[in-house]
Amino acid sequence: MSQQVSPRGTFLKIADLLKRQIADDPDMAELPSLAEVMRDHKVSRGVAVRAFGVLGREGVAEPAPGGRWRVVRSGVRIDRRPLYQRIAEVITTDALEVGEAFPSASALAERFGVSRPTVTKALDKLEAAGVLAGGGQGKVRTVRTVPSREGRS
Repeated sequence: MSQQVSPRGTFLKIADLLKRQIADDPDMAELPSLAEVMRDHKVSRGVAVRAFGVLGREGVAEPAPGGRWRVVRSGVRIDRRPLYQRIAEVITTDALEVGEAFPSASALAERFGVSRPTVTKALDKLEAAGVLAGGGQGKVRTVRTVPSREGRS
């Protein structure tokens, strides 16, 4: 779409194209980035943001951490708990005991599909809460306490 074409309704056309992409690709979990939409359709940031807004209002997509948008599919359950809570659950899921080594930030980043710095922030929260001990560059984090069943929802 050209910049010289009237922008009125352009965001609706882009939203329709994105909806068609979602329908054609059942494995699509994440929308293209804002920059990709701007580049591919030759539109301004505002037009791309408005197109994403349409998808959000229609329940087709929702904002995800990191400034991305994820596709919402009926029947698919997404864990929306904060990352630190999901990481704390690793202790019970992996049956870790007090004093055992906790998985590395890199391993957790791959497991949860987020960046390593994002995982590091969540691990820092768990250390501050007293769930994990140690950490830092080159140090192995260990389990300090096993979360109680009442603390989990």
